[in-house]
Amino acid sequence: MTDKKADTKDGKKEVDLYSIAILIDELKTEETNQRLNSIRRLGTIAKALGPERTRNELIPFLSETVDDEDEVLHALAEELGNFVDHVGGKEHVHLLLVPLETLSNGEETGVREKAVEALCKCAEAMLPKNFETSFFPLVKRLSTGDWFSSKTSACGLFHVAYPKAEEATKKELRSLYHALCHDQTPMVRRSAAANLKKLVKVVEKEYLMSDIMPLFNHLSKDDQDSVRLLAVENCIAIAEVLVNGGEALSGVMNTILDCSSDKCWRVRYMVAENFCKLCEVVGPEVTKSVLIPSFVKLLKDTEAEVRTAAASKITGVCKHIGYELTTKHFLSCVKELVTDSSQHVRAALASDVMGLAPIFGKEKTIECLLELFLQLLKDDFPEVRLSVISKLEAVNKVIGHQLLSQHLLPAIVELSEDRQWRVRLAIIEFIPQLAKQLGVEFFDEKLLNLCLNWLGDCVFSIREAAINNLKRLTEVFGLEWAQQSIIPKVLALHEHSNYLYRMTTLYSISALSSVVGSKVVNDTMLPLVLKMTKDPVPNIRFNVCKTLAVLLPTINHSVITSTVRPTLTQLLSDNDRDVRYFAAQTLAIGS
Repeated sequence: MTDKKADTKDGKKEVDLYSIAILIDELKTEETNQRLNSIRRLGTIAKALGPERTRNELIPFLSETVDDEDEVLHALAEELGNFVDHVGGKEHVHLLLVPLETLSNGEETGVREKAVEALCKCAEAMLPKNFETSFFPLVKRLSTGDWFSSKTSACGLFHVAYPKAEEATKKELRSLYHALCHDQTPMVRRSAAANLKKLVKVVEKEYLMSDIMPLFNHLSKDDQDSVRLLAVENCIAIAEVLVNGGEALSGVMNTILDCSSDKCWRVRYMVAENFCKLCEVVGPEVTKSVLIPSFVKLLKDTEAEVRTAAASKITGVCKHIGYELTTKHFLSCVKELVTDSSQHVRAALASDVMGLAPIFGKEKTIECLLELFLQLLKDDFPEVRLSVISKLEAVNKVIGHQLLSQHLLPAIVELSEDRQWRVRLAIIEFIPQLAKQLGVEFFDEKLLNLCLNWLGDCVFSIREAAINNLKRLTEVFGLEWAQQSIIPKVLALHEHSNYLYRMTTLYSISALSSVVGSKVVNDTMLPLVLKMTKDPVPNIRFNVCKTLAVLLPTINHSVITSTVRPTLTQLLSDNDRDVRYFAAQTLAIGS
């Protein structure tokens, strides 16, 4: 017995070694897909070889084979980032720098980015003694390379190298970054600008003021808009570090003001997109005193893309300045945006402006905002209407259901028949929330027929949502209401000439069975379901079987034995094979 186990283990080991040998051979094949497959399983190969052979054989081999297809090199860089344990841990992680440095010099941007990501992982795991001898020289070589590709990669390594450097090395690193920020190639300056926000967080405050701030100011005035637009994110990073530094913060604010009036719309767009973050970082006082005029300019920008970004941030900005300043500076802008020529601007406004209601309060919302909401509800563009509907709950909490129903309910009822089915769907999903606030009497008078009409909608998703809506309404108003108001009307659909209405009856029974209780199921729903086994349409008959499967847990055992099982047995002889299949499935569940 022991010999058999040993033979089995030896056999598995031979198979594993054979599989590894195939993977190693595939690393050398000319077929790209095979090489890619093998690269993606480098971890398996390394485990089989062990740390020593991985260091002595696999890593040198990989270092020599980095001239390959971009897809293969991308996968290689990704795998090497997870190789720390495979080479023997922190003590030997510096050996991975050789192939990763080569990949960092590559032409393909995606490969370089993956290689830099892997190098950062290696840096975090590397021992301090290997930093001085291996990682810092690598950063220097990449920073002073002949091609822009190596320099762009170098920019992404300074934030991991700087904290572990000695004082003299830190000075050299700051000098190297200075050179990268002033490089003649725009791609290098762009990479330096993109990574500056990371470096800001690790540089000492004194050098942040003396060395990094001049670089920031230089890049924010670059002649390339692709470089300047990154100044906005750098402003946020610097302000987070120096939020209490008067001079530094004023310098940051000057840059923001310049960017908000930049000749390139992409730079202005970045300011608008990050405006809420800026307000959070600099605080309400600076926002009120400095940033308000800039935001007004962005709301009135000539480019629709900028206005769209700004319109989606109105509530976020207004939270920092309060009601009075909002009405003084922004309300007129909001009124203009409601009728903006761009549908995308109006959609962005509709998705955000409802959040102003809590800031304005009940009276001012009714006075200043309700008419604007109504205009947006009647907008020609469906996305605008959809955005308003999805945010009505925020307004309802402020002004109450009576005023909401008085002012907006007519528009909501009108939208329930909107030609865009997604708008109708959004209305349906909002109904249960509205029902809780309106009460049963008001709901029955104004909205009940609307909910029942959706059951006959031409779009299945609407019918499905309408059924779930009835279930949720039953949970809100209770079983007695359901028995009086919806169950009789839903069950009456089984006599409709259109089979889709009869199908809706079955779907409704399945959905409602979990909330109406076993008595209603046994006394009211089950007899109708059994009656529908005689329907001439096979789709109805096999859905009867599926409905019975849902109802089984709530049906009395005696009824299952005396009625349900014989009915399903009869369906086993049905002419339609789908009916026979689902009848057998339900019988198996019932047994």
